[in-house]
Amino acid sequence: QVQLVESGGGLVQSGGSLRLSCAASGSIFSIHVMVWYRQAPGNQRELVADIRSGGSSNYADSVKGRFTISRDTAKDTVYLQMNSLKPEDTAVYYCNVGGKYARDSGFFTAWGQGTQVTVSS
Repeated sequence: QVQLVESGGGLVQSGGSLRLSCAASGSIFSIHVMVWYRQAPGNQRELVADIRSGGSSNYADSVKGRFTISRDTAKDTVYLQMNSLKPEDTAVYYCNVGGKYARDSGFFTAWGQGTQVTVSS
């Protein structure tokens, strides 16, 4: 089993910043990808940013230049630094981690519980 614990959400004014964290624990041999998604009321869940084991990252066009994804491999933790926040960034943010339980095992995918980010205008 792999558990994810998210933290860092909250209420911030437009133009402000927040930093989300997601720590993975449990039976983890390797992590291949760490992803942040978000879902606003009435909308589908959308990918915000991801970072792969080699260090490469991708961002949704709507957050490029404002958000930065990073990771601490020693702590199996992924971060999302969010700057210049806009009201349209308001959503529940979820982290998702994919990897392997053991060298010869299958792959796992785990989800965090979600953390609310609210940006006031």
